[in-house]
Amino acid sequence: MSSMHAEQAHFTAGARRRIKDRPLNVCLYTYRGKPTSGGQGVYIKRLSRALKDIGHNVEVVSGPPYPIIDADIPLHRLPSLDLYNPDDLFRVPSLKELRSPLNMLEWLGVSSGGFPEPFTNSIRYYNFMRKNLHRYDVVHDNQCLAYGILGIKALGIPTVATIHHPITVDRDLEVASVTPLWRKLKVRRWYSFLSMQGRVSRRLSHIITVSEASRHDISSAFSIPADRFRVVANGINTDIFHPVAGVKRHENRIMVTNSADTPLKGLRFLIEAVAAIRCERDVHLTVIGAPKKDGDIDKLVKRLNAHHFITFTGRIADDEFARYYAETTLAVVPSLYEGFGLPAGEAMACRVPVISTTGGALPEVVGDAGVLVPPADTQALKAAIVGLLDDPARRARLADAGFERVKRHFTWHNTATQVAEVYREAIDAHR
Repeated sequence: MSSMHAEQAHFTAGARRRIKDRPLNVCLYTYRGKPTSGGQGVYIKRLSRALKDIGHNVEVVSGPPYPIIDADIPLHRLPSLDLYNPDDLFRVPSLKELRSPLNMLEWLGVSSGGFPEPFTNSIRYYNFMRKNLHRYDVVHDNQCLAYGILGIKALGIPTVATIHHPITVDRDLEVASVTPLWRKLKVRRWYSFLSMQGRVSRRLSHIITVSEASRHDISSAFSIPADRFRVVANGINTDIFHPVAGVKRHENRIMVTNSADTPLKGLRFLIEAVAAIRCERDVHLTVIGAPKKDGDIDKLVKRLNAHHFITFTGRIADDEFARYYAETTLAVVPSLYEGFGLPAGEAMACRVPVISTTGGALPEVVGDAGVLVPPADTQALKAAIVGLLDDPARRARLADAGFERVKRHFTWHNTATQVAEVYREAIDAHR
């Protein structure tokens, strides 16, 4: 080997050692990120904090609604038309706003029943990255999976994406839940962005997902080889979800943190199960959140005259969750499918016994520390609830087992450490 080649090889080896050892400059991107908008906002908030805590430099880029992240983590806001803002839903943009071709495309997409945000915000992100590429070692996309992400990859930066669960599951359940053909077509129109997400995903070399179930189902839905995925479980924020001493635990009190009207969450099966139990004993269901007015859950509650034994709390502050869990007898996760299952982990972190369906990744989270029942099975839910209400000793054992399971397996420190290893793997593969 010539001295020049030897020097070059030495330099390359040294550079690799430096990238392996030094903190990484990470750009986390989410097309919408407010924690109250869903699990993706929680993921950005907690992952950015945990990556920062283990020594990496993290910046977040987001469209509205913007994530609520810690003050020491820079947030770059990418304004959009924000047509899904509940305070001004489906507003008509001004002519000045519509002079932008991208804004016009976004407005036409929403007006025709589509969901253009992933695509249009990814183009805004691409424009941001063209000017700021030099600042980062790696880009991490939080399930946008739009064409702008491929544009950023083409700029020459290692690109990683997280896919939490296959949204094809949401689509198929929603299509099956409506009867008129025009409503089925409307649902399919909304989910038309999925074909783009599949095409983009297939061109990414490193995909993080949060469970083995999600890896299997995303691989199948998007025709992606399983070896492209790295499974990294989510963490549970034990600053919010933890046992509370000195709070009286009520008897015959059931709690669920899912108030969504979407069929995927399975809330109607829990309400039907509790209504059936009410014929035999006095039980009460607390639902953290509120149903959509005149939505399917609201109609079910009225039909069953269930407002006598159900309390909808509305939105609560983070520091109230632990107290609600401390007061309840048991928690139920009735989802038909979960890519991970944060509600199960959060209840376990509060030392509350859990009944969960086997939908998606929930068995991976609950393990043997809870009661598992088939999804969409009212009678199975009823039997599990009655059985656990009648067995205080088993409730105590499951509560302790769940608490220990979260401490061992589901911390954000573990999540960040494993995600950072995926970053380094993607950087090495890019060289």
